[in-house]
Amino acid sequence: MPIGQPLVILESIDSTNKYAMQQVHAHMTNHGTTYFALEQTEGRGQRGRIWKTTAGENIIMTIVTEPQCIFPPVPFLFNAAIALACHDFYKKWTDDQTKIKWPNDLYWRDRKAGGILIENVVNGNQWTHALIGIGINVNQVTFDPDIPNPVSLRQIRGELLDPVELAKELAGLVEHYWMQWKYDPSNLMTQFNDVLFRKGEQTKFRSGARNFEALVKGVNPFGELILETAMEEVFAFGEVSWL
Repeated sequence: MPIGQPLVILESIDSTNKYAMQQVHAHMTNHGTTYFALEQTEGRGQRGRIWKTTAGENIIMTIVTEPQCIFPPVPFLFNAAIALACHDFYKKWTDDQTKIKWPNDLYWRDRKAGGILIENVVNGNQWTHALIGIGINVNQVTFDPDIPNPVSLRQIRGELLDPVELAKELAGLVEHYWMQWKYDPSNLMTQFNDVLFRKGEQTKFRSGARNFEALVKGVNPFGELILETAMEEVFAFGEVSWL
């Protein structure tokens, strides 16, 4: 089935990724099935962070995909494909100021518009499932004060939009980039780096007890951030944070 079909709408759920994972383990779901929650009570972001969202106002969904291949030595290509789908979706509704903030955040200008959390199921060396969790701010205008610099489509465009219809549109873009990843992935990293947040700019970072400023050069196929100080340095996710 194409990605986004069927679209299962859930009234309230703890986490769409958790629910999708339960369906996978129970053998009750297939490639392309998308779980959309009107309310999510225990949404998760990267590194165990909480994703807080107002009920009924945003895109909260998890897409079940079945790569059915050997787990790749460069798995970031898959992440790049999904991030590009989200970027293209948001850019259509906003403008060229939409960027991908390494590793998996969607930004408009200097404000966070959404995020991605991909969880993989691997049996032996066989990559059976990739669960793509996507959260994008659509109609929400009041945010938890703990969330730094959030933004929604309503704040940018000044109008209410239908999150379910937008989710269907986004699923179509995920299908497009899934096909590119599956059959012609050679340009994915170039496309990803072309829309990388603050690429070519001097930016402040922290690594352990070290605070420093560096030029953002790009991201390599292993998902490592390439920075230039007095020399070129490479950081894996978790080894450096933005300031």
